[in-house]
Amino acid sequence: MLFRQLFDYETYTYTYLIADPQTQEAMLVDSVLEQVDRDLQLIKELGLTLRYAVETHVHADHVTGAGRLRELTGCQGVVPKGADVACADRFLGDGDVLVMGSIRLETIATPGHTDSHVAYLVNGTHLLTGDALFIRGCGRTDFQSGDAGALYDVVTQRLFTLPDETLVYPGHDYRGHTVSTIGEEKRYNPRFQGRTREQFIEFMANLNLPDPKKMAEAVPANMQCGKVAA
Repeated sequence: MLFRQLFDYETYTYTYLIADPQTQEAMLVDSVLEQVDRDLQLIKELGLTLRYAVETHVHADHVTGAGRLRELTGCQGVVPKGADVACADRFLGDGDVLVMGSIRLETIATPGHTDSHVAYLVNGTHLLTGDALFIRGCGRTDFQSGDAGALYDVVTQRLFTLPDETLVYPGHDYRGHTVSTIGEEKRYNPRFQGRTREQFIEFMANLNLPDPKKMAEAVPANMQCGKVAA
């Protein structure tokens, strides 16, 4: 499996390029509109063909590059089932699997950051957690139908029950971390380690974070596959 982690410095977003080296087919997970040229240049240099632009959720902090990628390459846009994105080509719900050559992308429903958020387990080893689980943190739960109790349940009962050696690749990082493991997060993630469900809910309710800078632009654009209003 070819696996690359790409970063957007303005929004601290990770985009993941995953490809089958034999078939040369590729997918991008959680692309960023402003980085489409970078991503397509890399895909061209590696001799790949982009098949899918996949989302973990409807982002509030950046506009997806999925629509632009679809225009330029003919790839399919893939979003979680239940997300309000009617323009998408495919919808993946809990347990659904997207197969691309030797790549097996398994969908794990992880509501909490948003109500339709999903994580993706790639070939049983690489877990793309989106905003459900960060390295030593997690996504906020105070808008887009967020639910702190639901997030605690899916992280502790679903993600933390995967093998300890499962690699954790988050949707964002703000402190320079790139990868972790399930075992590491179970031991050291301060949002979950040693906290009860009630304590987690209380903690998340008192974060008092400002809205993302691009929220007013990003959410409506991402519901239109990244189409920004003129």
